[in-house]
Amino acid sequence: MNNVDSLYALWLEKTASDEAMQSELRSIEGDGAAILDRFYRGLEFGTAGLRGVLGAGTNRMNSYTVNQATQGLADYLNDEFDNPSVAIAYDSRINSDVFAKGAACVLAANGVRVHMYKELMPTPMLSFAVRRLKCQSGIIITASHNPSQYNGYKCYDPNGYQMTDSAAEKTYAYIQNVDMFDGVKTADFGQALKSGMISYIGGDVIEEFFGHVLSNQINAGICESAGLRVVYTPLNGTGSKPVREILRRIGQTDVTVVPAQENPDGNFPTCPFPNPEIRQAFEQALLIAERLNPKPDLLLATDPDCDRVGIAVLRDDGYRLMSGNEVCVLLTDYILSQRKLKGTLPDSPVVVKSFVTTDMVDTVAKKYGCETKNLLTGFKYTGEFVTGLERLGEENRFILGMEESYGYVAGTHARDKDAVVASMLITEMAAYYKSIGKTVACVMEELYAEHGMYLSTLLNFGFEGASGMKLMDALMTGLRDNAPAEIGGLAVLSVSDYLTGKSVDTITGGETAVGLPKSNVLQYRLPGKSSVIVRPSGTEPKLKIYITSVAKDKTSAEALSEKLGAGIKAIANIK
Repeated sequence: MNNVDSLYALWLEKTASDEAMQSELRSIEGDGAAILDRFYRGLEFGTAGLRGVLGAGTNRMNSYTVNQATQGLADYLNDEFDNPSVAIAYDSRINSDVFAKGAACVLAANGVRVHMYKELMPTPMLSFAVRRLKCQSGIIITASHNPSQYNGYKCYDPNGYQMTDSAAEKTYAYIQNVDMFDGVKTADFGQALKSGMISYIGGDVIEEFFGHVLSNQINAGICESAGLRVVYTPLNGTGSKPVREILRRIGQTDVTVVPAQENPDGNFPTCPFPNPEIRQAFEQALLIAERLNPKPDLLLATDPDCDRVGIAVLRDDGYRLMSGNEVCVLLTDYILSQRKLKGTLPDSPVVVKSFVTTDMVDTVAKKYGCETKNLLTGFKYTGEFVTGLERLGEENRFILGMEESYGYVAGTHARDKDAVVASMLITEMAAYYKSIGKTVACVMEELYAEHGMYLSTLLNFGFEGASGMKLMDALMTGLRDNAPAEIGGLAVLSVSDYLTGKSVDTITGGETAVGLPKSNVLQYRLPGKSSVIVRPSGTEPKLKIYITSVAKDKTSAEALSEKLGAGIKAIANIK
């Protein structure tokens, strides 16, 4: 742990000319808990970059921690590559533009060429730019769906996906050698623009992105004739322009945008948690939908950096929010069935999903002769997989990448989640089903009737601050040291520890390799394809528990899910 009192005094001294920093630091003078929380550690740089609460201190997102990270990144790039360049984008969050310009100035001062979007842009457009402009890295300033007090800094590798473990570890080593007050080089932004060390990404790159997205249409023109009605909210983020533009280009002209959430606003005044996974994100859209006549068929909500999208669909009793797992299943079935019908399905097609995403995707894909590849959580693994296919000249095999947390990508233009292409495909899918007299909700029920009820439940438990992190670490250690024999009355058939890379069959005692990179995850397989997975979040101070209950009907699946949830909480001693 850091010497917090010394660091606090150092920050008071070194930020003497920074009024905002001085004000916050003076306000916590004598408050041991507040000082500890800001200085007990530095923000760790990993495959997800940096993420934290905005404010003063080493454990906060601010210009000093961002510039230190960027200096370390510049040092790493200059040692690894000749004449490196970096693409930069930012979202609507508080200080995102400030951090982006600051990072550009640090890179330019270190001889690293910068290609920067002139206005806020979605994460997938940053991923696209890295590859299109042949950059050695990319930076996007975003904290995705976190509340307004958070911001983050994500780094990409030359292939357009987030840094892998090896590159992140090397970069972090360079960052740790940088004195954040005296060891950072920085240039004047205006002069760097004039010299060409910083340049703005042009409209041609943006247009190419749209072209690649549009190439993933399956039933082109269906939106022009289906009469689909859509309500869309960008949740005060980056999605407003690109999502509305892509919907316009596919002929979806009946789109009502939620006025209060249309324009960029990092305070998220009408939605404190701008996360399409939760109902609150749809409250404004639902209010508007209820006032419209006839009622809209589809509600879309993209998160602030527009890499994830949630939906609600009309049915007889109102609107139903579809889970990320359900959208994974729906898109898999729609794309595979339509491409098979049209004869455009490639040989040996493959869909890619995180291992915590519903196994119902595997069942549906198998129906169409499509392989399912299960990878660790994090779209960098999907990006790696697609890049591997591309190197073999087999990128056409890739059909869809997905995660249960509302992230999807089709096509190979972006190597990260892409809510622009996902919004297009979801809208097209809804229009197609409307054209044949069905609703999305109806199709989902048909799929459950055909393949069985796979109910996925996500439990989140917060562990804030230094004490919270220790408690979460102790909880995971306790589960490893004392593997449960049963959960909620169901026998544990196997325990997979992704940190050790071993899966143990509890019946035979036999061991097999997990076959995926190391990760702090425990998975318990139960009878009847049910399972429980426990893992700390990689981006938030949370413990996540994924419960899959498989049964013949919804009522039975819900009852089983409750038993499994109560069982794992009792075992882990979570209140």
